[in-house]
Amino acid sequence: MNSRLLQPVRLGALELPNRVVMAPLTRCRADNPEFAPTESTARYYAQRASAGLIVSEATIVSAQGRGYPYTPGIWSDPQVTGWRRVTDAVHAAGGRIVCQLWHCGRLSLTEFHDGELPVAPSAINAEWKMFSAEGLKTTPTPHALSREEIAAIVADFGRAARNAVLAGFDGVEIHSSNGYLIHQFFSPIANRRDDEYGGSHANRARFFFEVLDAVAAQWSPSRIGFRLNPMMNRFHGMRVDEDTLPMFEYVVRRANAYELAYLHLTEPYLPNQLDGAVGAIDEVARHFRDIATMAIVTNGGFDQVRAEAALAAGICDAVAFGRPYISNPDLVERFRVGAPLNEWDVDTFYQGGDRGYIDYPTLGG
Repeated sequence: MNSRLLQPVRLGALELPNRVVMAPLTRCRADNPEFAPTESTARYYAQRASAGLIVSEATIVSAQGRGYPYTPGIWSDPQVTGWRRVTDAVHAAGGRIVCQLWHCGRLSLTEFHDGELPVAPSAINAEWKMFSAEGLKTTPTPHALSREEIAAIVADFGRAARNAVLAGFDGVEIHSSNGYLIHQFFSPIANRRDDEYGGSHANRARFFFEVLDAVAAQWSPSRIGFRLNPMMNRFHGMRVDEDTLPMFEYVVRRANAYELAYLHLTEPYLPNQLDGAVGAIDEVARHFRDIATMAIVTNGGFDQVRAEAALAAGICDAVAFGRPYISNPDLVERFRVGAPLNEWDVDTFYQGGDRGYIDYPTLGG
């Protein structure tokens, strides 16, 4: 088979030897006081360096951005040192890796903030259960950000982008998806502000573009990607309505002017995800292909056959794989030779430790 997945592609300034992207995967392995990547983290990513591109696990831009236990950050010197160990290992293995920059916003718990409330565009509770050291807990009603606090978070993204340069990444991806802080600003479900950050499409997108400008001050736009999940519905406190698609179309059209490396989209893949959603679409990348001028990476439950079909149809330039990369460090080689895939162990996704992290077998044993 003449595999499109295995052909090289260019995403902005990023030259990829194949179109198989490792999706960002939260693994909760930064189990140290510094919330820094460990030696095992470096080994984990280096094992997967044959990917055309690795997008790091979502990486917190500040202590305020935390929403889960044991997720790594990139706001401190120990964290930069830990990530430098990771990028050096990936580059030594011939790979490329970008850092996904993250702020959880209202999807968080007070225990991650010394008893203080998480923050959000407006004081609206997501009513979602989040992981904690004691099990699942329901989110509290967040603190509504002031203008000054918004500006401070924009600066946090800028600092995180600079730290990603120091840590040796090949680029960055802005996590503006999945119900987290930037997505919260996009959505009237979470954003009821009556100032310049709420109401119109331009106002609700303002925070994202301020973040993008701060990141672009540290990186060439050709090394910046961003992730959107327009059809997230009934998950993480988000809902799709008749204004959802026009809002995301506005964001993408305006982002075109930046000449970014890529747009990373998530397809609907959960059972009955879009039931009852007015204005929903089933194929996200196909819809945005005619709107976005930058390269498109699509993600969402793909296997090799579906990925090849998406590339053949021209609706994307690369395909990101999540769970298959957890259990198959050599996913590219398995695609190349048509080998079966290892099954993943859900129980070890977030539990910590090396089991289910760096011990999945490769074809060479």
